[in-house]
Amino acid sequence: MDLGEKISLLAGAAKYDASCATSGSGRVGAKFGGAVPAGVCHSWTEDGRCVSLLKVLFSNACRFDCAYCVNRASADTRRASFTVEELVDLTCRFYRRNFIEGLFLSSGIFADPDIVMEKLIETARRLRTEAGFGGYIHLKIIPGTGAALIRRAGRYADRLSANIELPTEQSLRTLAPQKSGKLIFTAMEEAAEAGAQAEEDRRRVVFLPRGKSGGGPPSRPVFAPAGQSTQLIVGASADDDRRIIALSAALYRKFSLRRVYYSAFIPPGLGGRGGVPDPRLPDIGGPPLVREHRLYQADWLLRFYHFSPEEILEPGKGFLDPHLDPKTVWALDHIDRFPLELKAADYEALLRVPGIGAKTARRILELRSSRSLNFEALRRMGVVLKRARYFITLSGSFLDRPDDPRRIRRLLSDSDGAGLQLPLFEF
Repeated sequence: MDLGEKISLLAGAAKYDASCATSGSGRVGAKFGGAVPAGVCHSWTEDGRCVSLLKVLFSNACRFDCAYCVNRASADTRRASFTVEELVDLTCRFYRRNFIEGLFLSSGIFADPDIVMEKLIETARRLRTEAGFGGYIHLKIIPGTGAALIRRAGRYADRLSANIELPTEQSLRTLAPQKSGKLIFTAMEEAAEAGAQAEEDRRRVVFLPRGKSGGGPPSRPVFAPAGQSTQLIVGASADDDRRIIALSAALYRKFSLRRVYYSAFIPPGLGGRGGVPDPRLPDIGGPPLVREHRLYQADWLLRFYHFSPEEILEPGKGFLDPHLDPKTVWALDHIDRFPLELKAADYEALLRVPGIGAKTARRILELRSSRSLNFEALRRMGVVLKRARYFITLSGSFLDRPDDPRRIRRLLSDSDGAGLQLPLFEF
């Protein structure tokens, strides 16, 4: 198999992993390449840039037979593997031609986890130390890898990720029997502890008394400066949104994850995924994209809007509303708290208003102390009045009264799936 065929096969096999993200890191002393604060990913960043990376598997050969995976051991697919030298050369050549801004590298489990992980680390090490590459590198942690290897990986990678994929041990036993939730959590814990230790060491070095650093500027210990992320597959198991949201909140709290990514399950035969249906998988006509989108919105509420999992899905509710974003659902369920007077509300109250995002809430607080607010000023400020109009007042003035939650729900619902176009922030 020639190199072009390998690239096509192993890039195609990697596209279902959504856990690549902006980096938020930079490296000095590199001969070429540089990860900028906005980061590198194969999508649109928050500042509007479209960025790209070389996103490939080291190998699509795998010992595991996960029902949902296109690379599972029982799949009738061509197998291939890169060498370390090939990947280093490809990354450097693609970067110099301005095709990419970094590397996202994962792999099938073709051997013992430590052996697979050593291949990924050696690729990153050679890029950094021999090729002088300063661009973004995201490495996948292979669950079962030893702690020493995870710490080595963090020396060369900007971001690490260990994909949990399914939200319960029962789901893993059913759909991915060779995988262990305990091993995945252990990998996350090792990465979190190594990151915390590196940050503590960095602070200790920065605050060394003058003259104690040996003459030159002290080196700052670095471990995966862009943190770690993970991925959850949505719709492959019977787990509901309540369980997924609770798990995500626990992962953010316990392991200080930067992001949890949600990937709608693509049934075999769709999106270029070959194979025949597996009786362990649900019989669905297509990927649950609206559900994935609502989970991203709920995730945003967890991370930036100070919602708890219980507020996003109250007792008795297992799934997010497919026709309405979760923040608006919460507001309609608590209509007695509205309308909110914007000239007096505090930051936490502003965050609960549909159509007012975290940035806009801060701007309202900044501007209302020095100038008079009106509805046109709110619009220019970024308030989405299409949604906010039912929940706010300005000096007692209304755009619309929150008198009938059913009417508001009807007016704001996305009955045709238009919710997929809603932003994941400022809602």
